[in-house]
Amino acid sequence: MTEVKTTDVVVIGGGPVGENVADRAVRGGLTAVLVESELVGGECSYWACMPSKALIRSGAALSAALSLPGAREAVTGSLDAGQVFARRDAMAANWDDSGQAKWVAQQGITLVRGLGRISGEREVEVTAKDGTVTTIQARQAVVIATGSVPVIPAIEGLDETPFWGTRELVSAEDVPESITVIGAGVAGTELAQAFSRLGAKVTIIARSGILRGFPTPAADIVKNALEQEGIRVLTNTGIRTVAKNGENAVSVTLDSGDTIESDRLLLATGRRPALDGLGLEDLGLSSEGLPSDDTGRVRSAGDWLYVLGDAADKVMLTHQGKYEARAAGDAIAARAAGTLGDDVEPWSKYAATANSYAVPQVVFTDPEIAMVGRTLEQAQDDGVNASEVSLPIAVAGSALHSEGYTGWAQMIVDEDRRVIIGATLAGPDVAEMLHAATIAIAGEVPLERLWHAVPSFPTVSEVWLRLLEQYGL
Repeated sequence: MTEVKTTDVVVIGGGPVGENVADRAVRGGLTAVLVESELVGGECSYWACMPSKALIRSGAALSAALSLPGAREAVTGSLDAGQVFARRDAMAANWDDSGQAKWVAQQGITLVRGLGRISGEREVEVTAKDGTVTTIQARQAVVIATGSVPVIPAIEGLDETPFWGTRELVSAEDVPESITVIGAGVAGTELAQAFSRLGAKVTIIARSGILRGFPTPAADIVKNALEQEGIRVLTNTGIRTVAKNGENAVSVTLDSGDTIESDRLLLATGRRPALDGLGLEDLGLSSEGLPSDDTGRVRSAGDWLYVLGDAADKVMLTHQGKYEARAAGDAIAARAAGTLGDDVEPWSKYAATANSYAVPQVVFTDPEIAMVGRTLEQAQDDGVNASEVSLPIAVAGSALHSEGYTGWAQMIVDEDRRVIIGATLAGPDVAEMLHAATIAIAGEVPLERLWHAVPSFPTVSEVWLRLLEQYGL
């Protein structure tokens, strides 16, 4: 038997992106069905953002205490892995989504559990775990918010070798004695440091450099910190083969012929949109990618299909996906009401314009990297007459923060418009300074006016004054 439901909007994927677009559509006067095959709340709530940052935070707090005279003398022990894991479990709601499901119901959204597949225009077929099939017809829109899945590299021997992805390591119940991490991006570096501080012996293998995409001086600060803590970081290193070495242990042979033995192998080699199995090929679309406009609409499918968040493969960050979802939900409701057409104005409530100009992101290592907007190279590639100002973070606030504070700050300026279009901060606790830069970039605040935004003394934010002074103001 197949049950048939009708609603205004069907959202496939119940993570933060799916929740937000459904919520905004309902706020706009529409009805919405949210389809989820795993846990409501998605990857971020249970296997990524929340639990991983919980694992990281305890080590960062201990490191901060040890960096200050008086506080370091009060520290008498090391991290308690059991307590760290218990806090991690609490932050992941013990992998119980009943609270999230309750919120969905309170917002007036209908939750349907099962695997969603687009079975026709404005139609989604949902297969539950017991085999029950529900067909949901959407009067207005179908939204794909299915997130992303790990990229598995082509390495000889990997098919026969046990390995973990970030999901498995983040939810681990004990600390392996040793871990080899393949990949030196955000997830690889964050988890390498978190488990090193919990007691594991960690090696990171990077095919090129560490934290590619971030300015080299910022990445170098993180690399030096990891190595000072005893993490082995191998950059510009290729892998020849991997092999099983015991029940779970692995052996990694490098291109140099050297071999690394460890109890666990972590693959942190990136993610790709989760578009497989959605029935896109039957619609004449490709599961390799769905180009969409600033409202998230897939124009090649007509006027009813939207793709958001990681699935859209524009900016794979939870906060940007939620931002896209708010814009898309409002756009869907406005189009249903006949108050919005095909095109939207940049920076309007219906357009995710910031995806192109003002994306903030944080590497939650210790020290952190916080970056928003474009790098100098990106700006120049875009044809912008751009300049760069950078300097070490050495102000009264950093000296008070901790002994031996090491940091770096950079701003990228559009010389023709005299506004900041990019900023990077590296150092302990710089993430909390990032929103000031995001506001300056999104708001296109002229440098001459930004000069009047006086940073409080003595805070690390005083680095903004130093950057503007070095620029010449």
